[in-house]
Order: sequence, then structure tokens, then C-alpha cells
Amino acid sequence: MKLSTALFTAALLVAPFQPGARAQNEAEPPGRADIESFFRATSLDEREAMPARERIAAGWQAGDAALIVDLLDLMRRTSMVNPTSWIRLSRLGQFLGEQTGQSFGVDVAQWQQWLWSQPYDPHPHYGDFKAALYGQLDRRFEDFFREPLKTAIRLDEVQWGGVAVNGIPPLDHPVVVPAAEADYLEDDNIVFGISVNGESRAYPKRVLAWHEMALDDIGGDELTVVYCTLCGTVIPYDSRVGGRLRVFGTSGFLYQSNELMFDRETKTLWSSLDGTPAIGPLVGSGLRLGIRPVVTTTWGEWRRRHPDTTVLSLDTGYQRDYSEGAAYATYFATDGLMFPVTRADGRLRNKAEVLALRLVAPDGGDGIRAVAVAAEYLRDRPVYHLEAEGADLVVVTSAEGANRVYDAGGRRFERLDGEGRVLDDAGRAWAVEEDRLRPTFDGALELPRVPAHRAFWFGWYAQYPDTILIR
Repeated sequence: MKLSTALFTAALLVAPFQPGARAQNEAEPPGRADIESFFRATSLDEREAMPARERIAAGWQAGDAALIVDLLDLMRRTSMVNPTSWIRLSRLGQFLGEQTGQSFGVDVAQWQQWLWSQPYDPHPHYGDFKAALYGQLDRRFEDFFREPLKTAIRLDEVQWGGVAVNGIPPLDHPVVVPAAEADYLEDDNIVFGISVNGESRAYPKRVLAWHEMALDDIGGDELTVVYCTLCGTVIPYDSRVGGRLRVFGTSGFLYQSNELMFDRETKTLWSSLDGTPAIGPLVGSGLRLGIRPVVTTTWGEWRRRHPDTTVLSLDTGYQRDYSEGAAYATYFATDGLMFPVTRADGRLRNKAEVLALRLVAPDGGDGIRAVAVAAEYLRDRPVYHLEAEGADLVVVTSAEGANRVYDAGGRRFERLDGEGRVLDDAGRAWAVEEDRLRPTFDGALELPRVPAHRAFWFGWYAQYPDTILIR
């Protein structure tokens, strides 16, 4: 996600909030300041701003802090193109300090961490506020927050990523070419490999990083391949859920530094890491996108395993620098974050890669148990048995570091042979395939692949703080 100066210059609270932009809703509770007052409190004209602050202070509730923090965040980011934002920022920071007893001034990051540590009791029209605030940047943002609003996450943890709706443009059934025609790729280039119904496709990181989503058809199945560059996750989701085909886009918003996607039909925001509705009409529907297996590997390894593979062409319809390592080069080069998260864990570096799995509760309930295995740990253990939450799994890691997970089915595996096959405890060879482990000695047997994907540790932990970590 990159900040767009063009968006900022268009409308960044240079004038007070206009009531006409507000969605219709019920009146505020008695004594509670309406959301218009929060916008008027940002006015450079103290004759307008001071009475607004007084109204807010008179009806102050703890949940009102979130609205002020959101305003501070946006004004801080606009200060580069609107110098008067610094004056308004200082006044608003001082006002927030007076109401909360905190002394963070205009340090938005500290205000956010403090806010997220507080009990969540939002202003009754916080959704309308978000719609109005971000609607000044892109009117399509309003669709994501219209009340009555159903949410599965805290609204104050939803951050704007700095781009418009589909400002990071998804690839819609992109042009693909046979492996022999992909002369732009070197063998050591990173690709994300997917096989469905016998058809294989590679998504080069150097291409997908600029688009973060590909709507595609592989093996006759419609998939939504989501790549959150900030959290290092590529997840292929089934586009069909709840009996219908969902067409997704990039919303421009983040939750725990992970992108929120949206379906075009209902404008529900979905977690791209969890595959469930997060904000909007489909929250509470019980819908969850099915996950397909994916492997992060090199182009050379993928092509050798799948000589009939197709791969994305550079003919995307967009002008980007698709050279290896160009996208997000600065971000990937450090362990720092571009956007804050509510919690962190120092057992691994922020951007240490883990193999991430979601295991269904053994009692068949709705619970999901998150498991993360450090990629470095697996590199030293090419055949690793993982038993958790009643699951009996084997993780097979190739010499190039590609991880694939299978249901072990009670069998024990010991090592890889010189041909990349895995040997069981009886010395028998099993072929490592994209959808299964296939024994070379019995055509009737097979062990199915289990979906798993790579992720940066910080992003996985922020979403799943109760995750099991193996390192």
C-alpha cells in the first residue's frame, strides 16, 4: 500500500465536514455530540472549531476517542500537502489529551496503541463517521460503512491504506503463457504455484505484488488469488461461496496490516487472511471462503515439476516495473512495518516467514486452531511430522525450501530420496504431488494435500495471537 498524494490534494479536510455527505441515521443519544461536531472541530477557524469541541466535551464518552484518532491520522498524512493541517492537528491532539488524560500530543502511533488497548465501546454512529471521513477521498468508500452496520472486528482497528477502491488493480483473468514463452523469468525468481484439476499455473511475485489479487480460472474452477504484500501471504480462495460466484476487489483498507477485500455484490469487507466477512451485510452469515493449496517456490523448481504449467504474462494492461524485487523493495528490505498492528510477539522477527495452517477443531465444531511453523525450522527438517488439534500431518520441504503439507494418515515418513520422493519408515517411495502424496508401490493409495501458505510472523500473530508456534 502506498500513499497517494493525488487523493490527498483532492479533499483532505481543507473545509469542515459537509452535512450532506452524512448517511441518514437516528439522532444521537441525548447529550452525545453528533458526528458533524467532530468534523467541525477540525476547522482552522476557531469560531467554528471551539464550539464544536465544547459540544464533544460536554457529552464525552470513551468511544469518542476513536473518531478523534481517525481525524488525527488523516490530518497527519495530509500535512505534506496542506500545511494548515499542522495547526489543526496540534489543537485536536491537545483536545484529545484533555479528554483522556493522556499526553501523546500529535503522535498518532501512540494514540492508536493506547486506543486499541482500551475496551471497545464505539460511538453509536461510528460507521457513518467512517463513511463520511473516507468518502471525502473516494465516494465508493461510503459503501463499506453504511449503517446499520454489522461488524466482526473493531472499527477503530480498520486503517486506510492510502489508495482508492481498486487503486491496487486486481488482475481479472490475466493473460497467461506456456512456460517456454516466459522468457522474462529467471530460475531463481519467486513464484506462487497452484494446481487445480490437473492444470498448473505460476503467479510470479514480481507481477502479483503490484496487483495483490488475481481473479482467475484454473482447471475449470473460479479462484480469487489474494496476495497481501504487507503480511507476506498468498492465499487462493474459491470464488464460489454460499451458492454463488463472488467477484472481489481491493478495498483500500487494512485490518492488522492485512488487506480487506470486498465483494462487488454486497460491498461487504472480507478478511483476506481469514476468508470471512469482517464488515457489512454478510457478517454473521457463516460464510467462509474455501482455501486451495499453494506453494511458494522458485520458477526453476516449479517449471521442472510442471513442464506444462502456464504463467502470467507481462501483458497485464498496466504499466509497472515488473522486474524481480522492484515492488515493495524498501519494505521487504527491513523488518519494519508500514502500518501498526495491535499486538506483536518477539519470538521471531516481524517478517520472519512461517508456514501457516488453520486446523479444524477435532470435535467437528466451528473452532479453528491456528498453527505457524518457522520456515527456517522446516528448511532443516525436510520431512517433518506435525501433530496438533487431532491432526496428523507431514510437511515435506524441497531443497529449494518449498513447503507442502499432507494428511499423514497414521503413516510415518522419514526422508527424501535423491529424486525428490519421500520415503516412509518401510523405505517405500511416495511421489510428492500438488494434490496428494502418491505411493509408487500401490496405485490405490493416496494421502491428500492440506492447504497451507507462507506468512510474515507479525501479520499471522496479530490476527491469531493464540496460534501455536513451532520454531
